[in-house]
Amino acid sequence: MPETPTVYVTRQIPAVGLDRLRERYEVVVWDGKLPPATEHIEAQLASLDADGLVCLLSDDIDADVLDASPNLSVVSTFSVGYDHLNLAAAAERDIAVGHTPGVLTETTADLAWALLLTCARRTVEGHAYVDADEWETWGPRLLTGADVHDATLGIVGLGKIGTAVARRGAGFGVDVLYTGPTRKPDREAELAEVGVDATFVGRDELLAESDFVSLHVPLTAETAGFLGEAEFRRMPEDAILINTSRGGVVDTDALDTALARGWIGRAGLDVTDPEPLPGDHPILRHAPERLVVTPHIGSASVGTRDRMAEMTAANVEAGIEGDDLPTSALGDAGTE
Repeated sequence: MPETPTVYVTRQIPAVGLDRLRERYEVVVWDGKLPPATEHIEAQLASLDADGLVCLLSDDIDADVLDASPNLSVVSTFSVGYDHLNLAAAAERDIAVGHTPGVLTETTADLAWALLLTCARRTVEGHAYVDADEWETWGPRLLTGADVHDATLGIVGLGKIGTAVARRGAGFGVDVLYTGPTRKPDREAELAEVGVDATFVGRDELLAESDFVSLHVPLTAETAGFLGEAEFRRMPEDAILINTSRGGVVDTDALDTALARGWIGRAGLDVTDPEPLPGDHPILRHAPERLVVTPHIGSASVGTRDRMAEMTAANVEAGIEGDDLPTSALGDAGTE
């Protein structure tokens, strides 16, 4: 009887994915809270003669990892992004690589708006005020914030998530500006159908004219440090920055200075540089009055994470069985 294939999983993913894999394979799961070291992943793959690997964004999957098990036929990452994977090395070794595209667009857009509204209406600061027993009476100027309705929302990167964020602006009657390498008439038409008029402008105009700036670009050589001191100085002093893309798109030191000197009003971040953000990082001195930070939870709804787990398991199954992966990262140029 043929030996049952083995799959190594570098973290506890939702049960719907693990249970599906366990129906067909021997599954070994790293049970630690923090990611396993790269050397540990290599050792596990080697000792298990693993056929499949499920990894996360926090795992560095390089050529040495891919060489650890001669049986390895598929790597599936529990993420949309795959810049932590050496795709070229995987292709050279005929190892299939899967990811989970298209699943977290709406959920991440929800969080972007949650951060936007939180910063505009100072809800975290308000909770801290009540928790500190400072709430003595209603006051005309108590925790006054920014109106969202009829504001100007600047979208940097009108991809899937950027478009979803802009679409949600219809309910608030916002004017939408967007910027990027090229104008996107198809996206404009899509938004027009729900009553959102999206106007393509240059970066400097968007920064100068937007009440809210929401970032939705991948981290590349071109976008690293996209917002630095010069850019923050162009923004209105009451502008609010939202980042649910990648931490490295924003120069953290420049943002710290911008908040300290009042170049912008507030910032809501789901991604940071560094990440995780240490609790003693200097920028946290602005929280919660000028800064709200969440721990990279853009896709963290039960439904979305379950769908990601199912997609990850389906990719592993296809790779081990020698079939085409439902969502392959090899040759996939798509972005969220």
